[in-house]
Amino acid sequence: IEEITHTIAELKHLPVDVQDEVLADFEQHLLAGEYMSQGGVDFARGALERAVGPRKAQEILDRVMSTVSSGFYLLKNVPPEQIAPFISHEHPQTIALILSQLDSDQAAGILSQLPEMTQAEVAYRIATMENITPNVLKQIEESLEANLRDILGGNQDVGGPKVVADILNLTGGSVEKNVLDRLDAQDPEVAEFVRNQMFVFEDIQKLTDREIQTVLREVEQKDIVIALKAASDEVKDTLLGNMSERIRGFIEEEMDFAGPMRLSEVEEVQLRIVQKIRQLEDQGQVQIIRGAADDKFV
Repeated sequence: IEEITHTIAELKHLPVDVQDEVLADFEQHLLAGEYMSQGGVDFARGALERAVGPRKAQEILDRVMSTVSSGFYLLKNVPPEQIAPFISHEHPQTIALILSQLDSDQAAGILSQLPEMTQAEVAYRIATMENITPNVLKQIEESLEANLRDILGGNQDVGGPKVVADILNLTGGSVEKNVLDRLDAQDPEVAEFVRNQMFVFEDIQKLTDREIQTVLREVEQKDIVIALKAASDEVKDTLLGNMSERIRGFIEEEMDFAGPMRLSEVEEVQLRIVQKIRQLEDQGQVQIIRGAADDKFV
């Protein structure tokens, strides 16, 4: 780290041809699987975007993915509702591997449309999956009838509790509750590991009053009204307690007059608020406490 920092400090200006040469070398490393093995598509995209910007990163990633894992990459443009029936009869371990290779939002859409029993089983297998050999990956790809090359570079990290958490964070509350309840029954330790990586709407209570007030300023009042329809009394009290008397009165009045709504619609709004909180975390405006909220601020 010190050597890298020292070198960066000495850099003043790099000619365009040198930059292109470095990027070309980096791309070759990606093609060899050296970076893909560290965290899949999301890791590679994040590293590239930080290095060369979103547009150039996507160009490189498109070339790399078409060579390294064409079968999984082809699925990225297929709607979840088309993929789910196609893979629903596969073994849960196979489904888990497929979802672990897709972006979290797409994987969440697919998981939501699988049978409830399958949802929990697949989530458990992703959470407990550590690595997998290229030969197994190749077999999965062939079962999807894709023309794929074997992935180079040895074993590949494909799962873990964080992958499940990322997927569940993008599903509705019903799917999330079903999966976590069944994980609790199957393996409480794994379920706890997954929870510790998650932040869900009910976890708003874990934010400080100042952070909650920051969130409330960033969220539309109509969304607050809808989100509170399916919230616990504790969350309602927490949010309402951080509003001015005027706004609190308005929200309570709107809640009294709001008609019935589908639970899925309410969960969609809650998810939108959670995503806004994660954005605020990325910006350093809030600090999300994962897992139990026993650790107090002093």
